[in-house]
Amino acid sequence: PSMRTPTEMIVGLVLCPCGLLLTLTGTLAPSWRQVSLVPDQPRDVVWEQGIWDICREQQSTHDRLCGQADELGYFEQVPVRVAQGLMPSSLVVTLVGLVVAALGVRCWQPEPRHLVAGVAGLVLLFSGLMSLVPSSWYTQELWALPAPPGSTLTVGYSLVLSYLGSCLEILGGLALALSFHHCCKE
Repeated sequence: PSMRTPTEMIVGLVLCPCGLLLTLTGTLAPSWRQVSLVPDQPRDVVWEQGIWDICREQQSTHDRLCGQADELGYFEQVPVRVAQGLMPSSLVVTLVGLVVAALGVRCWQPEPRHLVAGVAGLVLLFSGLMSLVPSSWYTQELWALPAPPGSTLTVGYSLVLSYLGSCLEILGGLALALSFHHCCKE
């Protein structure tokens, strides 16, 4: 038996934890959308809206205050509520997938368990899709979500990190799912 770990398993075990970190940051950080040039506010005030919090930052002084009141009903919007449910669920499923992947990849045994690694790949692929759905839906509805009239809306860094993390998890899951190929050969 070869003592080398198959390439697809290495790729999966590198991409998925990176995706987990990006998705975790995207889930927790309050910047899925930035609202700037808000009427009746100083020109350098930016509102950062995440799925859990709204922060107000005055860019000239870098004064940042989170926990702002949701006066427009932003958190009651369906894409935000879906993201609040699916993003943490995706993180939990990713952790489960990584544990299963660790059991399938042979770090401490003579041969990898290809079937277990393949199942882990499917779980991780599913978790990537679970975080890609709310990110995509939120992006689709970005300009339809409530905002003060006349303000400027832009995509925030948390949404970009969520997208990147989702894609890395999907690619890592697909790589691990290639382990099923070895089961077929056996």
